Amino acid sequence: MIKTNVSNKFPLKKAPLVHCITNEVTCETVANALLYVGAKPIMASDSREFAELFQQTDSLLLNIGHLSEERASSLIAASKLAQTVQKPTVVDLVGYGVSQVRNQVGRALVTENPTVVKGNISELRNFCGLSSHGRGVDGSELDQSDEAIEELSEALQRLTTKYPKTMFLATGAQDIIVDQQHIWRLTNGVAELDRFTGTGDIVGALIAALLGSGVEAAEAVVSAVSYFNLCGEQAEDTLGLAAFRQETLNQLSVLMEKNWWTEVKGWEKQWI
Repeated sequence: MIKTNVSNKFPLKKAPLVHCITNEVTCETVANALLYVGAKPIMASDSREFAELFQQTDSLLLNIGHLSEERASSLIAASKLAQTVQKPTVVDLVGYGVSQVRNQVGRALVTENPTVVKGNISELRNFCGLSSHGRGVDGSELDQSDEAIEELSEALQRLTTKYPKTMFLATGAQDIIVDQQHIWRLTNGVAELDRFTGTGDIVGALIAALLGSGVEAAEAVVSAVSYFNLCGEQAEDTLGLAAFRQETLNQLSVLMEKNWWTEVKGWEKQWI
């Protein structure tokens, strides 16, 4: 049973300004997703702007999906400044495990104690030093058995002793959320959400938007993940993946008119 206070946070009344340094492949999709739920995006990766920009923004999204040497420097500079000024930050470890360069950048970002660290189940298995069957930026079904999920959950719980201010989110057929005291398993969603690019990027942006509007981390993560998965459920009956993608994005601005939070599935428990 989900005890965390999941309620209708969308549309966001405050219209938080979310600073995104994100994957160029999905940049437009992420920006529009934020607008659909009532937030405001700014896509800015030039570190010369950061000091002034951080005075205006409400939260920060850092995504390592499309790396370059310059992009890596910008991500790390933003993460360090966010730690200094205590700005809510989401780090998305896209493709963690693909290369040592990507791993080094990802670890550097997590070292700055972001509010939320997310990735798919295979990416976070790599981050925890567990065996992983992920390929590229895609998770593997082989990493999503009950035994594998339990192993990852315990590894993430141990990791929170090193990063006590950080909540970890591992996405998959079941979504796993872990902090120092709790674990959540969320079970909404449909398989088609793995069939178009940017779904994880959108979830990261939704979390950042909720954090920027003042929502506590646990509620922000559970709400963002569940809301997006329910948008996918609403779109499931469309014909063809392109139509499914379009309707999922459309539901970001439509589902908020319904009592969507009553359809959240999963459970929460405290660590013993």
